[in-house]
Amino acid sequence: MKKEITFKELKDSGYLHKTINEELQENLIARIKANEPVFEGLLGYEDTVIPQLKKAILAGHHINLLGLRGQAKTRIARSMVDLLDEYIPIVKGSEINDSPFLPISKFAKDLLAEHGDETPISWVHRSDRFYEKLATPDVNVSDLIGDIDPIKAATLKLPYSDERVLHYGMIPRANRSIFVINELPDLQARIQVSLFNILQEGDVQIRGFQLRMPLDIQFVFTANPEDYTNRGSIVTPLKDRIGSQIFTHYPKSIALAREITEQEASISSEDKAAIKVPNLAKNLLEQVAFVARNSEYVDAKSGVSARLTISAMENLMAAAKLRLIETGEKQTTIRLVDFMSIIPSITGKIELVYEGEQEGADEVARFLIDDAVMEQFEDLFPRVPKLEKEGVKTTYTDVIAWFEDNFIELNYTATDDEFYASINAVTPLDTIIKEYASEYSKEDQIFCKELILWALTINHKLDKSENNTAFTIDSLGFGRHF
Repeated sequence: MKKEITFKELKDSGYLHKTINEELQENLIARIKANEPVFEGLLGYEDTVIPQLKKAILAGHHINLLGLRGQAKTRIARSMVDLLDEYIPIVKGSEINDSPFLPISKFAKDLLAEHGDETPISWVHRSDRFYEKLATPDVNVSDLIGDIDPIKAATLKLPYSDERVLHYGMIPRANRSIFVINELPDLQARIQVSLFNILQEGDVQIRGFQLRMPLDIQFVFTANPEDYTNRGSIVTPLKDRIGSQIFTHYPKSIALAREITEQEASISSEDKAAIKVPNLAKNLLEQVAFVARNSEYVDAKSGVSARLTISAMENLMAAAKLRLIETGEKQTTIRLVDFMSIIPSITGKIELVYEGEQEGADEVARFLIDDAVMEQFEDLFPRVPKLEKEGVKTTYTDVIAWFEDNFIELNYTATDDEFYASINAVTPLDTIIKEYASEYSKEDQIFCKELILWALTINHKLDKSENNTAFTIDSLGFGRHF
């Protein structure tokens, strides 16, 4: 915290007043020249969103971030705080961060007129210069801009025509700050109209007061294209006043999606040490989201948030942690059967079309997991033939034949040793792993064995049944596990 000083001490220090745009631009340029990262944690946007964001800041534009849910729009806005100066001086006691060099409120003007160079100056840290408002139908002009405060008028014995009876809304209080309005289309049209003057002329009018307050604010808006039809729209004159509209997007590769999930998932270091997650399991988790974004059951206009895989990873780790608690083991490894625990993370994060509603959210989640399994399986192993010619041996003939005399249970709650013993009992799988997955780790090879069995059940070569604790894999039509 910087100590309070007088206006004279501030001027003697050589401090020069800067607008918020000048602050953002100077600090952006300094970071670029120093080859420092400008925006931390915005993975996958290095060649798309971030260059556009830099140009918008250099142009001094207000910004509208347009994209589907879970595309880090709010995170982008919050990251801009790091481009502000660490501290700025304000007239002490000012509600709207008045600069002593350019005061705009009556309070600051009167204080400077009375004390001159001895006016007390306090400092505001950049972390206190970020304001955020979620646009909801109940937001009104008084909340955003301000209103007359009758209690203040009565207490100070002032007429309503006196500027001192005004109660400033969120926007005037955000003077010299970044102000974010999330989900802008949800803001009623008449409320959006109240922003016209602030965006274009930089001033504000409250309750018909002949009052000019040239506010210095960097506005950032966020919007979801779906909202344009479902809940509202951005009125055309307001869009016209927003300098740059930047489109966000989902990660374009599994590897990038994995990085984002790893960065965002809330998992303790103790859990990471005790629970091994095979690389193929990490890939499969991300594949579920990629499959969902192209699924005929999921509403593509709503999008599939990156929060799906973050939440799913947390659920997956929780399932493994529960197993450790119940078995008393010290370590365990994520299994394909554990993926049933991510179903609640999927059902809460997707919007279904009519066909999906007919199937039910739980069933659609299982379809998505199966589709992701098949995509990963076909990247690693030969396709399962739909029809087998008599006497012609395929990659999977021996595995299918093994189940004519045997069946296995893949138990959620089994220890790793017990689980490995069950799946390794299917000895024909070893030949397939040796040919197609010999370079993988032991954990990934076990996961591959599960993938093969799962794919054979999806292709109706084997039977798969489920109870509360296990999956049973058997030959078609036998049902020996019953």
